[in-house]
Amino acid sequence: MTIQSPLVAAAEVRFYDLDEHDHAEGHSTMLGFWIYLMSDCLIFAILFACYAVLGGNLAAGPGPKDLFDLPLVALNTAMLLFSSITYGFAMLAMRQDRLRQTQAWLAVTGLFGAAFLAIELYEFQHLIHLGATPQRSAFLSAFFTLVGTHGLHVTFGTIWLVTLMVQLGRNGLIQANRRRLMCLSLFWHFLDVIWIGVFTFVYLMGMLR
Repeated sequence: MTIQSPLVAAAEVRFYDLDEHDHAEGHSTMLGFWIYLMSDCLIFAILFACYAVLGGNLAAGPGPKDLFDLPLVALNTAMLLFSSITYGFAMLAMRQDRLRQTQAWLAVTGLFGAAFLAIELYEFQHLIHLGATPQRSAFLSAFFTLVGTHGLHVTFGTIWLVTLMVQLGRNGLIQANRRRLMCLSLFWHFLDVIWIGVFTFVYLMGMLR
């Protein structure tokens, strides 16, 4: 049987007994969400790159000038821009501890998001009705993938927004809900920025080809 020296034992206790550092509440949540957003940036960067390579391959089929309804897309862009503004108003109301106003602005944001999705679905249905399906050409495959992926993100964001409204109704503006609203704010504005890129790179530049 080995007898350990009291000095060695004391040294081991000092080595392993480390003080924990204080972390702000929710620090790891916000850090993890920023990491997620960066990964989403990579996904959209890849999709934009694919569209840049494949966007000119029409396979003797219709191109952007034949298919895109620019006024309709501009209206859709306005819906998403307005939703970003109203979400900003919701965050201002949250900072002032005004629960009802926060919920009201979130509801308006959700309506703008739903309008965006409805217009996008109408556009997809119209293109498919014209025979411009994803398998028609590489251009259409890249288009549907890029715009559809963004639409899926808006769909998930809208579901998240409705879920947060329910949580606010049950628990009010507690710290956890404030943190969730901040995360959704980052996500929603991120989608707004991505859509501006889609509108410029896909629609506007497509009409100039």
